[in-house]
Amino acid sequence: KYSVFTANSGTEGLEIVRNNEVDLVFTDFRMPDMSGLDVVKAIKAINPEIPVVVITAYSQTEDAVQVMKEGAYDYLSKPVDLDELELLVQKAREHNYLVSENKMLKQQLQEKFKFDAIISQSGAMEEVLNTAARVAKSKATVLIRGESGTGKELIARAIHYASDRKDKPLITVNCAALTESLLESELFGHEKGSFTGAIGQRIGRFEQADGGTLFIDEIGDIPLQTQVKLLRALQFGEFERVGGNETIKSDVRVIAATNRNLEEMIRKGTFREDLFYRINVVTIHIPPLRERKTDIPVLIRHFIDKYAQANNKPIKGISKEAQAYLMRYHFPGNVRELENLIERAVVLARDEVLTTSDFPSGLSAGNERSILDPCDFNDPYPEKVAAFEREMIERALELKHGNQSQAARLLGITERHLRSRMQKLNIVNTKRLEG
Repeated sequence: KYSVFTANSGTEGLEIVRNNEVDLVFTDFRMPDMSGLDVVKAIKAINPEIPVVVITAYSQTEDAVQVMKEGAYDYLSKPVDLDELELLVQKAREHNYLVSENKMLKQQLQEKFKFDAIISQSGAMEEVLNTAARVAKSKATVLIRGESGTGKELIARAIHYASDRKDKPLITVNCAALTESLLESELFGHEKGSFTGAIGQRIGRFEQADGGTLFIDEIGDIPLQTQVKLLRALQFGEFERVGGNETIKSDVRVIAATNRNLEEMIRKGTFREDLFYRINVVTIHIPPLRERKTDIPVLIRHFIDKYAQANNKPIKGISKEAQAYLMRYHFPGNVRELENLIERAVVLARDEVLTTSDFPSGLSAGNERSILDPCDFNDPYPEKVAAFEREMIERALELKHGNQSQAARLLGITERHLRSRMQKLNIVNTKRLEG
């Protein structure tokens, strides 16, 4: 069932571990040449991922605590119960599997977010990537600036996975998505009972990111009171949880991002000048898509491939007319808007090549508003949403030849929800009537 090596001493056992692939080690606690504690330390130095189980006739708590502190996976007391031993072997095998899976996932993330994987061919973005690659290996705080949708988080992830902290956590927090009362707790954690609803202790993002990177998105949305605490955490690497007195140390590299004019906010008194200088060690400006239009064709190709595969659609490409149509557009929503447009077109496309009819008619060089922007208050919002939703449903029904179950699946909603929306929007399933 298992291949087993045996050793008559700790020294002999360590030699076996050095020269063979070993998945699990059992070692006695008391041996003439070296202790089980020394064996644990030595194995962890050779390969920290090998689980080590210490067997001892002395089941005192201090022995167990000592070996576990040094990194032992578990311990057994003599006489060893065989059922307990078998259970421990199974647990260790599961542990090894999870460690292996975790390592593979980390490698996949590093491949996915490396600088070479970022789609671009413009000189402006080449400069951005070169700067980001140079700063990645340093410990410097980085401020990434650019309009919404330009890819600030993508650059932040690439910096992390190219840094010496790549095997440690990358933790993100979006300041714009949290209320003022929740943001401090999200960043620094809180103690039980520190405020209404704090039913237990919470570990904040700074603690979670210890040894790794904390990406603070939309840092310009942090209220002044929390800015003071953030400044201290950046300067001294220490803070207290909300409602707590214990000072917590955390080794964190911070990457911040914003689409706001922080200098103007400083003049208005809504952003601290000392915090600005603390985060503005290295600044990376990501240009908007309208200023790097040579990136549009390669991004179109990338997004078509991505969503054709995800939706099992045989889309081969885009017509010259459709590509020229997109090239003339201003893209106020930047790369995110382009990606949304391509995804929508791929999902609803009738043919193998995307044409201008697969894109909304509102795109033009003079249109400086994103047609997908839900915060456009100049047009009647409900009417705009209803028109967009109606077109999505009608195209889905047409694509699936009136089959409402399949159309609902394509749209990512339940059939019941689809029927409800059709009734609300007065949509008649003509394909079904024809059948």
